[in-house]
Amino acid sequence: MSKIENVLYTGKIHTTGGREGAASSADGRLDIRLSPPGSAGSGTNPEQLFAAGWSACFIGAMGHAARAMKVALPSDLAVDAEVDLGTGAGGYFLQARLNVNLPGLDPATARAVVDAAHQTCPYSKATRGNIDVAINLV
Repeated sequence: MSKIENVLYTGKIHTTGGREGAASSADGRLDIRLSPPGSAGSGTNPEQLFAAGWSACFIGAMGHAARAMKVALPSDLAVDAEVDLGTGAGGYFLQARLNVNLPGLDPATARAVVDAAHQTCPYSKATRGNIDVAINLV
């Protein structure tokens, strides 16, 4: 297991009520209601939050990879993250797909950027070998 040598940031969230509760950050920037997936509740759910965090982080990792490769990323790039919550033998599990849109980049260059980002993105590292993940160019 890799060890952090220098902490750059610590996200601090206080959550009450689980999937039917609320979460707020220590700095006051996040204050949300939570609802179970597919329910009539008005809040978001952990799977959506995870998808939002991973896709944002992955875009940052693509930027880092592209700079190292001397590739200009399109300004309208996007990542559509899909995180599934499901059941299987042994309980509940997640699986995910990152659908990456890099308009204007040739497929080989786009694939190289995406593959490099998947190696460096902290969310990708955290999930590697733990859940099924597909990184798709769309």
